[in-house]
Amino acid sequence: MEHASFIFGSWGITAVSIGVYAIWVIRRGRELAKHATREEMPWT
Repeated sequence: MEHASFIFGSWGITAVSIGVYAIWVIRRGRELAKHATREEMPWT
């Protein structure tokens, strides 16, 4: 248990980083979708 704080801290920083990146990607996608035309959205 000597290195537990380093391990848990590393996992925590990694999880937070991935979460922040995922939120940024989703928000950016929604922002870009507002400006897209119907022809640019074949999935709808």
